[in-house]
Amino acid sequence: MTRPSLYEFAGGDEAFIALAAATHERCLQDPELNHPFSHGLNPNHLEHLAAYWAEVLGGPPRYSESLGGHSGMLEIHAGEGTGDRFPERFVACFIQGADDAGLPDDREFRDAIRAYMEWATREVDSYSPAGAQVGAALPMPMWSWDGLVTAPDEKTLSR
Repeated sequence: MTRPSLYEFAGGDEAFIALAAATHERCLQDPELNHPFSHGLNPNHLEHLAAYWAEVLGGPPRYSESLGGHSGMLEIHAGEGTGDRFPERFVACFIQGADDAGLPDDREFRDAIRAYMEWATREVDSYSPAGAQVGAALPMPMWSWDGLVTAPDEKTLSR
């Protein structure tokens, strides 16, 4: 029997929209994260965020097809700076958002999505310094129950 993707196990598109909204709300409540989440966001930010996470965790490739894929996501964040504790604070908001959104309370599932977000926030944070440059057409990372399946080719990264 084939195990469902993390996307399918979570509940598909509806679950990821709820996760994006709940995580966004948690970030607004965090004193270090609230500033970038309280102004200047694309009006479709939640849908874009949901599409990105869904694709990485095994869902349809909507983000890659219409929003620039992994390079596009990193370009949004490059050079924007982050707080000293950005990765851990964002992961906490994401996990609390998973609770708020009613995602499955399955230990293996929660461990997998936490591991993904810990990896992802470290990567985003690495592009936060002023002047950071993102390589063109970086492959979309794909995350499974066992962790990272594909990752951006380090040779194409330029910072």
